[in-house]
Amino acid sequence: MQKSIPLPAGYRSADVLAFHSRDLEGMAEQVAPARIRKGVMIGAVPVLLDIALGPDAALCTVDADGALTPAYVRQADDALLNILALRIDPAPFLAAVAGDPLLGPVVRRQPGLRIVQSATIFEALTWAIIGQQINLTFAIALRRTFILQAGRQHSSGLWCYPEAGDVARLDANALTTRKFSRSKADTLLRLAQLVDSGALVLDRQHDAGHVAASLLAVKGIGPWTVNYALLRGYGYPDCSLHGDVAIRTAFQHLLGEDAKPDMARTEALLANYAPHRTMAAAHLWASLHPRPSD
Repeated sequence: MQKSIPLPAGYRSADVLAFHSRDLEGMAEQVAPARIRKGVMIGAVPVLLDIALGPDAALCTVDADGALTPAYVRQADDALLNILALRIDPAPFLAAVAGDPLLGPVVRRQPGLRIVQSATIFEALTWAIIGQQINLTFAIALRRTFILQAGRQHSSGLWCYPEAGDVARLDANALTTRKFSRSKADTLLRLAQLVDSGALVLDRQHDAGHVAASLLAVKGIGPWTVNYALLRGYGYPDCSLHGDVAIRTAFQHLLGEDAKPDMARTEALLANYAPHRTMAAAHLWASLHPRPSD
């Protein structure tokens, strides 16, 4: 199945390619110039999403190792939007802050910035759990192990990131004997079992506050994991990430102050950018790591 997805003017394909090329071994993602190949499980079927980035459109091929129901086809389409960073339109935010004295100059230095997402909400959540409080290299190695233990291979040979049902069937020892801490393993399995049983539904039918409360009720999931999931998984346009240290650091630099604003003040600063606080956070993060051309 093929489809062409239009790309907006000023689309920063390099950002998208960089996000999906973190694992240099390319087990579940293979990234080349202007191309992404991503393995995902959809409805217990291994699926290869092959995306060729052109100047004006992305030519996307969905290669499934089995039949996909219309609902699962919609899931594949949803994953493509996430991978291509097309869920949140930045234009309303850009218009809103054009004259803002604090973020206006930041935004003008980063035209076309978008929020790249994981293919699925479940992937974003599990990656956040895996990567919390460890360095990126170790986190990527653990993610690779996680995929090998719970994922499946597509007929192309590419591994597919697992669904909740795949993870729910794991024994904790399958992870703890491969360098996962017991707490990470238990949290991953607990999350997967809740999702697989239907006790926790990962969709966008509820607002961010309801979703955050539901996720925080899961033992082992804290505010940082929830914030990451809201941004990289759900793609809500108005998330207040006032607890994020990098956001507070960015405000400190922009305000020219000696200390980071506390969470209450950071929340008040971000409130100025509602209902576009997610894009505000993305630009604040990017301000800490400007591109060479900025």
